[in-house]
Amino acid sequence: MNSESYRIAGIDVHKEMLAVVVADVGGIGEYRFQRRKFGTTDSQLKEMAEWLRSEGVEEAVMESTAQYWKPVWRQLEPQCELHLAQAKSNRAPRGRKQDYQDAERLVRRHVAGELILSFVPDAEQRLWRILSRTRQQLTRDRIRLYNQLESFLEDARLKLGICVTDLLGVSSLRMLRRIADGETDPAQLAKLADANLKASQGKLIDALRAVDSLKPLQRHVLKMFLERMDLIDTQIKSLQQELSVALSEHQDAVMRLAKIPGLGPDSAQQIIAEVGPEAGTFPAAENLASWVGVCPGREESAEVSKSNRSPKGNCAMRRLLNQAANAAIKTKGSWLQIQYRRLVVRLGHKQAIWAIAHRLCTLVWIILHRKEEYIEYGQERSKQALKLRTTRQLRELRALGYQIIPPIAIQLA
Repeated sequence: MNSESYRIAGIDVHKEMLAVVVADVGGIGEYRFQRRKFGTTDSQLKEMAEWLRSEGVEEAVMESTAQYWKPVWRQLEPQCELHLAQAKSNRAPRGRKQDYQDAERLVRRHVAGELILSFVPDAEQRLWRILSRTRQQLTRDRIRLYNQLESFLEDARLKLGICVTDLLGVSSLRMLRRIADGETDPAQLAKLADANLKASQGKLIDALRAVDSLKPLQRHVLKMFLERMDLIDTQIKSLQQELSVALSEHQDAVMRLAKIPGLGPDSAQQIIAEVGPEAGTFPAAENLASWVGVCPGREESAEVSKSNRSPKGNCAMRRLLNQAANAAIKTKGSWLQIQYRRLVVRLGHKQAIWAIAHRLCTLVWIILHRKEEYIEYGQERSKQALKLRTTRQLRELRALGYQIIPPIAIQLA
């Protein structure tokens, strides 16, 4: 601990109230805290920031309470070194929880190094996260709306889903829009299908035969489904363009990540929004894997490991790496596919996918932190791997009783 005294603040965050304590730490003796309460409106946050400045506070630590810590962080970011502690690491004994005591405990545990601190990126990267995560949420809303549309068509006895691969494809959308506008003739609807559609005209007519029994309210609901889908598509496209502009300075990092099997430009942008363009916060690949939560866990007691389950981590990155791993193992001839086939026999599909996600996380750190290019070796093997395999096979043959003469010995003879 630093022997020189300095001022530090502990902030217990609530929706409408902040309990703030300030103390001199680093010296000898018991801390003496100054206590004040503030509201959470903009003017009250400025008042708190001014009080902390007048008290000479250089560092502040607060709990990650829902989303309520974010305005406090933005207000104090320019003037203090800030730390965000996970609330679980500052938990009070049952029946002994008070606002000021929570704030004081934050200070004591932070100075003692007992708090689990969260990674909070800079203001620019937080904006990238807003764009990326909002786009992902809209994508999930689109999938949910697609399922609702399919359920609606089934309820209306319109079996369009068995004739087309995608209900929101070009042919299907033309027919659905015409149905929403009031078309009742299935033959006319079938003519709107693209010439390359595999379903025949007769099959389409039979699937749409119940269109004349649709009520006006059902057509109105269908029209609302399509309008919502158009709106979501427009918003996703707009967010994609804005994120591309925001990451234009880091286009090289995006392209290097996009070369990894299972990833593409969209997922590469999401990864950079989460970990940064250089992953500079993480000194090693192991640190990034631990933060994401794709490494094996460790719960040991009396030298016995009770569980190797992976720890919790960044939800957005875990989802991305899991999806990328499932896509990477389908890339023919890729190194990741070879690794999956080797692991799946012993671990099963789920654990093998998680192992591939761990390898992807390591690749992400290497490419971003070291600024290296991804090179796909595929089924090519290094000289060291070939030598090890040859040695192992010779040992197995000798164990079976065969006398093996190495090629070099034959040449010398």
